[in-house]
Amino acid sequence: MSPEPGRSLPHVTIHYLRPPDHLRTFRQPIIHKNPQVIVTFSRRIRVPSPMELDGEVVLETGSDIVWFTFPGLWHDIGRFHNARGAFTGFYANLLTPVEMLPGNIWRTTDLFLDVWMKPGKAPRLLDEDELRDALNADALEAGTARRAREEAERILERAGAGAWPPPVVHEWTRERALEVLNDIDDPD
Repeated sequence: MSPEPGRSLPHVTIHYLRPPDHLRTFRQPIIHKNPQVIVTFSRRIRVPSPMELDGEVVLETGSDIVWFTFPGLWHDIGRFHNARGAFTGFYANLLTPVEMLPGNIWRTTDLFLDVWMKPGKAPRLLDEDELRDALNADALEAGTARRAREEAERILERAGAGAWPPPVVHEWTRERALEVLNDIDDPD
């Protein structure tokens, strides 16, 4: 279900813990929701420094991200764009299943690992060093870290077989997200 033109979008407030104690809060409009996925949109984000992979900026201040949250899964997916709006790739963020509370309040914990896939390229696992450091600092339990690694391996296997990301991620492009926002902002 997507919002009807002329109606305001509901928003979600996400409390995102990066162990051991770094809590960030994000507020994003919900642009699509069904029992399998909730699609939100981060518009013109701010980051302390550009995210570069293989010498290419894949995320920077002014970038847009279309986020896909799958209830019960141990990851979400972002469609990343640079500040000019060009699509740069798919990003899976390994995290605890999102706890969805009344009032569109969500809570989750970052599990450090990420999977990156640039269009036409093989997927890559990112930030294994950060997971190792978190384990060494007792900021994450070994069982939780094992679960994050298992989830990352599943994503990598599915991506290698051409079955990841799921179709909904291909359907909800930045342009489609902007159309929803424009319909809400300017209902004619």
